Amino acid sequence: MTAGLSPTELLGLLAQTLASADAEEPLAVRLCRAVVKIVDGHGGTLAVASVPGDRMVVSTSTTYAQIDALQELLGEGPVPQAIHDDRLVVARVEDSPNRFPTFAQEAAKAVGGPLTVYAVPMHAGVRTVGVLSLYLTSGQLSRGSADIQFLADAVGTSLMNDLDALDWSQKSHVHQATGMVTAQLRIHPDDALAVLRAHAFARSTDLQTVAEDVLARRMAFSHDRGKEREQHHEQDQDQEQDQPSDDNDRTEEP
Repeated sequence: MTAGLSPTELLGLLAQTLASADAEEPLAVRLCRAVVKIVDGHGGTLAVASVPGDRMVVSTSTTYAQIDALQELLGEGPVPQAIHDDRLVVARVEDSPNRFPTFAQEAAKAVGGPLTVYAVPMHAGVRTVGVLSLYLTSGQLSRGSADIQFLADAVGTSLMNDLDALDWSQKSHVHQATGMVTAQLRIHPDDALAVLRAHAFARSTDLQTVAEDVLARRMAFSHDRGKEREQHHEQDQDQEQDQPSDDNDRTEEP
């Protein structure tokens, strides 16, 4: 397992991975595949419920879609527990006959071998909007629980449609910023909007503020590195005044 990354580094990885995704697939599928790739999982399922009774499920394979449907039917398994406890739940199917008896038995039949399920609640603000499930048939994920939870929340925020809350001029700014990010990262416009939403989540701000930063060139994205560059001139000037003149003692922001 690699060391934890900063929110900026994780969002850079997400943007870079989306840039190499199949633009013909739905956004939810591309986001699910992107997280699976970042954490070195073997598969994933993303279940989103924007309103009660309206549940959208996408998966990287039919087998893992069956595993999710099984838990929905039984009301038993790591996904229902993750929703109930509002926390990441890890379950090895072969070690869960007492914890999830029916699910463990049926999931073992469906998979035909070892399987570990990571069920991660996705949040958009204070709401739990769904669960991201990551699957392993051997080994372990390359990212720790904090990184995995951050990515799940970034995906949950990205999938929620907050454009209706903006007025016409604000929507125009968001669309312009989306176009700029699309060109900078060479990705689908839906992916570019998802990246903007994820950055708004990471910075605890709104989509409009992030869009304005992009339009003002305070935030830009590089296709080559898949990372964003933020420039806050006033903050940089204040930091330079507070820091000692000796270059060896100066700590630069990444």
